[in-house]
Amino acid sequence: MEFDDLLRRYFGTGDFASVAPAALAAGVERCQVDLGLETDQGKRFALWAMLYMLGAAPELSEVFDDPAAREAARDFMDMIDAA
Repeated sequence: MEFDDLLRRYFGTGDFASVAPAALAAGVERCQVDLGLETDQGKRFALWAMLYMLGAAPELSEVFDDPAAREAARDFMDMIDAA
């Protein structure tokens, strides 16, 4: 999943700066629902990562059963937080 594609799918635009607050809330909610329904681990990670960057990601233990996936998510968190 490409980040620009996710932005268009959930927020209706590839320009995140132009997303209205109401559209942001609705897009985050749709993304959270899709995260709960998604079974492909790569897609789940992409959805979770976008939600993390938006401050709306659920706890790692709720999303990733696999310890390696949780560790990858922690690495992602550290990388984003350091940037």
